Amino acid sequence: MSASRLLRIGTRSSPMALAQVERVRLMLAERHPDVTVEVLPLSTSGDRWQGSLADLGGKGAFTKEVDQALLDGRVDLAVHCVKDVPGDRPAPAGTVLAAYLARDDVRDCLIHPGGTRIDQLPAGSRVGTSAVRRIAQLALHHPHLTAVPIRGNANSRLAKLDAGDYDALLLAVSGLHRIGQEQRMTHPIDVDTFVPAVGSGTLVLQCRDDDTVARELAESLGDRRARQETEAERWMLHILQGSCHSPIAGYARTEPDGRIGLRARVISIDGKTVLDAHEWATDPIVLGTSVAAALLRQGAREILDDATR
Repeated sequence: MSASRLLRIGTRSSPMALAQVERVRLMLAERHPDVTVEVLPLSTSGDRWQGSLADLGGKGAFTKEVDQALLDGRVDLAVHCVKDVPGDRPAPAGTVLAAYLARDDVRDCLIHPGGTRIDQLPAGSRVGTSAVRRIAQLALHHPHLTAVPIRGNANSRLAKLDAGDYDALLLAVSGLHRIGQEQRMTHPIDVDTFVPAVGSGTLVLQCRDDDTVARELAESLGDRRARQETEAERWMLHILQGSCHSPIAGYARTEPDGRIGLRARVISIDGKTVLDAHEWATDPIVLGTSVAAALLRQGAREILDDATR
């Protein structure tokens, strides 16, 4: 490859997104020192909109502007949080999700200014979160607490907590690490209590399908375990036709014998109806299909339809 090769990376403009791109840049510098990286931060409709994502249409609110820059040829590679990538439809035609980076911590955590754990919060405490998955699991395990909607990136949410707008926050452990705020973490919550979001802790690299150079660079950074686990989760989400306002959780782990285990949960927003499925397979597509079918047999469709009304 020529030393003059330039790789243009598109991303959201939030501090966390830029930190994620820096991770990719450092990996490329280590493995491909002949590549120069140029970063194009983009404002997305999801970042600009401060209301409910469901009112915005939900699908692709944090990715469509970056996707368009990729399709237009303004960038060669896009870096996304898998959680932001719609799971109910394929990647935009002409693009491919080329690689998944090694997975970070998948857990949710509570942040409380006084260091109080979630199971010690007094009744009526205002917990900031807008994720329906978190709202439903909060209602299931801690019905005495009040979920209060919050928007904005992680830094702005922490600022709102510090201003007293909320008593506590629920955020992703991986996100706090990416923005260097892991010291704010009060209580990481076990994955068996708060089942993570599909794609938690995982970054995906997207490029044009016909850009063989960018694709090879992306694939050189990929992690096979992260790919198969994330594909199992996302295939389950795809079959369930889940979106940002669907109370679906799912977490796959690769077992020592090579099988993949996928635990998934569909839960009503009020936390009163909980459907769980946990199965194993060696093929992520087979596994995601099997787990989705198990949830549908239990009545997941009715819960998911109710959540979108």
